[in-house]
Amino acid sequence: MSTIVLTPPPFLLQGTQKLNVVRIEFSDRGLPVSEVENFLISVKMEKEEKKIVNTGEEDEMEIYGYNLCHWKLVLVAIGVFCTGGFLLLLLYWMPEWRVRATCKRTTLKDCEVVLLRTTDEFRIWFCAKIRIVLSWGDSPLQNPQSIEDKVSNGHSGHSCESPAEENRNNPNKYSPIRYFTHHSVKYFWNDAVQSFAIIKGLDESTSCSSIHNEHSKGLTKEVHDDRKVFYGVNEIAVKVPSILKLLIKEVLNPFYIFQLFSVILWLTDEYYYYALAIVIMSVISIVSSLYTIRKQYIMLHDMVAAHSIVRVSVSRANQEVEEILSTDLVPGDIMVIPSNGTIMPCDAVLVSGTCIVNESMLTGESVPVTKTNLPNPAEDPKAVGDEIYSPEVHKRHTLFCGTNVIQTRFYTGERVKAIVVRTGFSTSKGQLVRSILYPKPTDFKLYRDAYMFLLFLVVVAGVGFLYTVVNSILNEVPAHIIIIESLDIITITVPPALPAAMTAGIVYAQRRLKKIGIFCISPQRINVCGQLNLVCFDKTGTLTEDGLDLWGIQRVENARFLFPEERACNESLVTSQFVACMATCHSLTKIEGVLSGDPLDLKMFEAIGWILEEATEEETALHNRIMPTVVRPPKQLFPESKPATNQEMELFELSASYEIGIVRQFPFSSALQRMCVVARVLGEKRMDAFMKGAPEVIASLCKQETVPVDFETILEDYTKQGFRVIALAHRKLESKLSWHKVQNINRDAIESNMDFMGLIIMQNKLKQETPAVLEDLHKANIRTVMVTGDNMLTAISVARDCGMILPQDKVIIAEALPPKDGQVARINWHYADTLTKCTNSSPAINSQDIPIKLVHESLEDLQLTKYHFAMNGKSFAVILEHFQDLVPKLVLHGTVFARMAPDQKTQLVEALQNVDYYVGMCGDGANDCGALKKAHGGISLSELEASVASAFTSRTPSISCVPNLIREGRAALITSFCVFKFMALYSIIQYFSVTLLYSILSNLGDFQFLFIDLAIILVVVFTMSLNPAWKELVAQRPPSGLISGQLLCSVLSQIFTCLGFQTIGFIWVKQQPWYEPWTTQADACNLSAATNTSSSQPENETLHDEHNIKNYENTTVFFISSFQYLIVAIVFSKGKPFRQPCYKNVLFVISVIVIYIFTLFIMLCPVESIDRVLELVCVPYQWRITILIIIIINAIVSVLVENILLDMILWKVVFSRDKQGEYRLTIPQPPQEPLDRWRGCFLSSLFGCRKKIPKAKYMHLAQELLVDPEWPPKPRTTTEAKDPTQENGSYPIITVT
Repeated sequence: MSTIVLTPPPFLLQGTQKLNVVRIEFSDRGLPVSEVENFLISVKMEKEEKKIVNTGEEDEMEIYGYNLCHWKLVLVAIGVFCTGGFLLLLLYWMPEWRVRATCKRTTLKDCEVVLLRTTDEFRIWFCAKIRIVLSWGDSPLQNPQSIEDKVSNGHSGHSCESPAEENRNNPNKYSPIRYFTHHSVKYFWNDAVQSFAIIKGLDESTSCSSIHNEHSKGLTKEVHDDRKVFYGVNEIAVKVPSILKLLIKEVLNPFYIFQLFSVILWLTDEYYYYALAIVIMSVISIVSSLYTIRKQYIMLHDMVAAHSIVRVSVSRANQEVEEILSTDLVPGDIMVIPSNGTIMPCDAVLVSGTCIVNESMLTGESVPVTKTNLPNPAEDPKAVGDEIYSPEVHKRHTLFCGTNVIQTRFYTGERVKAIVVRTGFSTSKGQLVRSILYPKPTDFKLYRDAYMFLLFLVVVAGVGFLYTVVNSILNEVPAHIIIIESLDIITITVPPALPAAMTAGIVYAQRRLKKIGIFCISPQRINVCGQLNLVCFDKTGTLTEDGLDLWGIQRVENARFLFPEERACNESLVTSQFVACMATCHSLTKIEGVLSGDPLDLKMFEAIGWILEEATEEETALHNRIMPTVVRPPKQLFPESKPATNQEMELFELSASYEIGIVRQFPFSSALQRMCVVARVLGEKRMDAFMKGAPEVIASLCKQETVPVDFETILEDYTKQGFRVIALAHRKLESKLSWHKVQNINRDAIESNMDFMGLIIMQNKLKQETPAVLEDLHKANIRTVMVTGDNMLTAISVARDCGMILPQDKVIIAEALPPKDGQVARINWHYADTLTKCTNSSPAINSQDIPIKLVHESLEDLQLTKYHFAMNGKSFAVILEHFQDLVPKLVLHGTVFARMAPDQKTQLVEALQNVDYYVGMCGDGANDCGALKKAHGGISLSELEASVASAFTSRTPSISCVPNLIREGRAALITSFCVFKFMALYSIIQYFSVTLLYSILSNLGDFQFLFIDLAIILVVVFTMSLNPAWKELVAQRPPSGLISGQLLCSVLSQIFTCLGFQTIGFIWVKQQPWYEPWTTQADACNLSAATNTSSSQPENETLHDEHNIKNYENTTVFFISSFQYLIVAIVFSKGKPFRQPCYKNVLFVISVIVIYIFTLFIMLCPVESIDRVLELVCVPYQWRITILIIIIINAIVSVLVENILLDMILWKVVFSRDKQGEYRLTIPQPPQEPLDRWRGCFLSSLFGCRKKIPKAKYMHLAQELLVDPEWPPKPRTTTEAKDPTQENGSYPIITVT
């Protein structure tokens, strides 16, 4: 026997999943591998093609296999010992280094550790350890009979509690299965593809017929236990880490490690007070961070765990019903849904009965949805092929995890059953929670530039380090002091308080957003929102009111439209087929006596004033079948109804006179764009079919002789006015169709040869604030786009009404058709305003219909282009597939995207981001989750659980939150820039102060550091971040990164100014007649007194200043640098156009004034006790005045350089900053004077600014399209897709005349 023990060292698993040691024993059957074979394997590994897991999905990763290497472990252990543990920290931070330093490459089939790397732009590394489980087979969904056969040989089925013991009894009974866990998902070894893969449930590659035939019988206990080995516990486990674990993880952050290093260094150098202050700050920061992180974990845990564990009834293979915990469910279990409802603990497909479900957790709409059982293709003779089951495609038959089953309906004697298809983190709710637990990092230029700037500071620190070492050696300073002082210069250059300072502005912005009802779950996104230059809006419930109002009806008689009628609730129409369709064709239900359902259905039903009654459970049981829902008109609508003495008898007679029972319902399908019901009027033998839906779809299913000839014209008139139009149709069914046959008939057999009955016109009003908000966004040059599931012409009308499309602008409709009958895909271009003008008598293209395209030097004028593209979801899908090159051009001017499916909304956001737009998405949560997550700034107007998909949630369902969020984002972004610039200057000023003092073997004192860092820097940083946002949006956008001409010039100019004046003070003090190297006997304030008392001073006084802190240079540099911090703080605290002026920041003003007064006081009126604490020396009053003059001149120069030279002259002469946030050289049109031309050329050469292609792709594309004669497409033309044989061919344009 041989024992395989997979036990990597503890540090190898730091920062990864908690992985247990697994010990497995096998019988020896083979020979050991020779050295030659080992060599061949290693050579093969070098050439092995890299494997990919989750191919084509959002979490696609490369995977590499490794085995532990003992000699590498020994070397790492030695390195850890020699570096005092620093190597251990480095390997903890870098998973890739950790694995490669301790393991050797091997095949995935034989590996003990896997190394994973994401394939996105972030290329993040993860590592995980291989674990082994023992199972009956290598697949959880193998034929259950084969498992039962293995168990039937005298072995009772049970879980593998002790695999080793089981193997001793029967070594062939179990198969070892290798897997690893990453981000709460298990990846099992798949021999077929020679890689690891996620084990799917019944949601993939399972046909609808097999669900009914193979999986509807239930699982035996043995099969259930075997599947549980693979799928694990059915639980979305959000474990709240212990405080100790969080503390260790937080303390091991590189920032805190650097602070620990700094504190140790300062203690060695006897800077006790400053080190203590930093320790206190760090402790406060750590405690605050731990509290916030743990609070978020607890909130998420409570949200998920509210209904995660319930008791459920499961039907087993022997038809027995067993009650188990929901955590024991596995795919294939048959769950019995209780009649009083439940919270679904998994994703399951309904195979019998009907459920009414509240899916607000997923869709954001708290509207009950009717779920019907999955159709069985075997029972339908007209079914075309066997369809593969998909939870998304068959969502009308799928109960999703976390949704609330309100009530069920079923046949007597039959239970409502659902087959479990997904469990745990594989469910829809689990995937949502995973996206919160493991979010993608925010890719923002500011953070990338911040790291670059920190690297620059490290380089500067390295220069200072070398200078200090060389200078100290030349001055024969002891070695231990050289080490301390040279390392000290590094801690000065890279300020420990930088991360906290950078976060302050975001925290303040988050608080201000909370005050106006906008909640944020991703604070880093606030800065990103400051860069938004395009916002996508959902229409219904976002731009328009949530509900619909019935505007009127327009019936059809004898294939002709009658005049529109305002009310459908009148005596003449009460028994008409039109009203009967309105009364029956809906998905309404009563929940606790209240009518609930789709808002459109509710408005339609309320408009006719009918009454809906549902059968009780007792009535259903009595009639041995599902009793139909009955609708009837109120008694006052019957003209023959007269008052009677016996009101109860009258009510009975009236209700018996006219009632309609809904026999079968075919729910609304967004793919089919219609719904249908089969109903029967009480007393009649033949049943009726009623259908309602999108007018174009309904008309296509009706007999053409019943559809009015002016149908398209009437429909277009309504949609252009922004109405939502629903068409109705009716058909008398054959008398041979019995109740039983109707229950099994295919809907296609019903939905054909219908009679067109007319239109219902619904009005969806704009919200009051919508036009004003969109106007503010347009003034700020922020593009607005509408993404809706509604009709395209209705969407275009709403876009014009709200100002998204101006009255004079042209709208080009792109109608894309997929390849068909040997023809390639094509796009037909129509102009929305000229559709009705296209007649045979006027085929020529009107020149007035072609949009104006103005060519300007300035990209600011791009907004003047007078055309917009509009398309529906089908066209968008065709364009994405067959016209990839046109996608950027279309999204550049695409304004209306109608009939868009949820995944298409996400694709649109992605397409906009691909051309470098910063995209915001505002929706009410319904079907917008994917787009809200994908956008740079997602704003949900719903407070339901679906809002966790978006970074921001508005308490008030109004788009007025969008400009507020962008204003606060811009303010936070500018605050981050200001703070970063200030902290950079603080580092450089202090670095230069210390470097100057090092040249005379001096330094700043402990309390001097303390005064500068605590009293000045911290107070200023945390108050200068308090500036609120500017009151309105402006066209100018803030820069997106630190590495830009404006910011670099600002920082460098202030650095040179401050260094210059410090150097002047440092050198000038040595030129003073009273100057001499300072000693304890020296007193420059009273030279005669110092001479007379010098002999009486005890000689051991010199021991009090062994670090040579007290000297004239130190005092001079300290005062000048203290004021310089305040000067740059004021200079960098800019207000308009993104923040309120700094004088409105009361705390900042008070803080600066108090510090100014105190510093002036101790400089001009020295107090002995303060001087003793700060280790200052007395200097003549005249020199104090000189220092003050230096400071005043420094302040004037700094203000002039920043506000006059940079803001008012340099940028207007050299740089012209357009409204899209890019810089370029402006070429003036009028003739220039020689001096002006020379000045422009000189400045342009100096800063390397030439007119160049903009960095943003959309701006570059806009420049190209301005001079493209073939764009935009002309009216009534067609663009055909490229021939597959022509790779680089252009799109042929066919003009239709």
